[in-house]
Amino acid sequence: MLRELRRRWGSYKYRFVPWLALNLRRQRRTLRYVPESSQDKIIADEDVFETLLKTFKALFINDFSRQADILTLLPEVKCQYLELLTVEQKRSKVNSCTHPGQHVFSPEEVLFNTLGFTVGRDQSSLVSAGTGVFVTKGFVPKGTVVSMYPGTVYRKHEPIFFQSLGNPFIFRCIDGVLIDGNDKGLSRSVYRSCSRRDQLGPFQMSDESWLTATLQNPLALGQYVNNCSHEKAANVCYQEFDVPGHFPVELKQYLPNIVYSHDIESHLRCVVLVSLRDIKQGEELFSNYYTVVR
Repeated sequence: MLRELRRRWGSYKYRFVPWLALNLRRQRRTLRYVPESSQDKIIADEDVFETLLKTFKALFINDFSRQADILTLLPEVKCQYLELLTVEQKRSKVNSCTHPGQHVFSPEEVLFNTLGFTVGRDQSSLVSAGTGVFVTKGFVPKGTVVSMYPGTVYRKHEPIFFQSLGNPFIFRCIDGVLIDGNDKGLSRSVYRSCSRRDQLGPFQMSDESWLTATLQNPLALGQYVNNCSHEKAANVCYQEFDVPGHFPVELKQYLPNIVYSHDIESHLRCVVLVSLRDIKQGEELFSNYYTVVR
């Protein structure tokens, strides 16, 4: 029993906020200081937006045959995607020697073809840290969106007490907004309930697949990125991003976040992880868990 508790704590402590807070003095590199919240940007919001748009469009086109109900209601959008699909099919024919007869790729392959890398979960290189996230293929240049932090988004006043019990996956934004990235238990049920509440006919306002082993959005595994240490310096950093109102409705099915309160009129908060340096294939991602605003 004691051995099992120690094993679980060994994995849990790397995401347990009080433990991290007590160890801040010994791990100064886990802190990132910014003059004010508005300057907490590694890359511009426009770059984040363009990366998500590019990736989600590629996923949408790859899954084009299943988008009929959506495209029926968006005839103008359908014409645009048909043009993009034609271009993609021509490119596939050129590459037919490498991929004979292959027209539908896995989400991971789409990510590689779009951004030049893939990421995946595996046993962390940190002792007793549990699951970590690795660059499984390709190369990540500095200043690239490499992952997203999925989960239910809570405002300061919203109830999250029971979801937070024993939960190492709650991310706190600078303004106090919380994102619950736990894919199990009560957190899982809350996310699914909110996601299905907001669905409008064939239009899904969020992605539920991150709750499963089969990701529709291959970037949605940022909650498993471990904190850096003295031996493992941070190579990615969290960046908050509010999804603009003009974000294409047909692509919202790939957003791995949903607001807890349906009646709040505000932009959806997302958190992306941006590379602090070039990252090679096989490297594990390590983050700065704390951003201190002066």
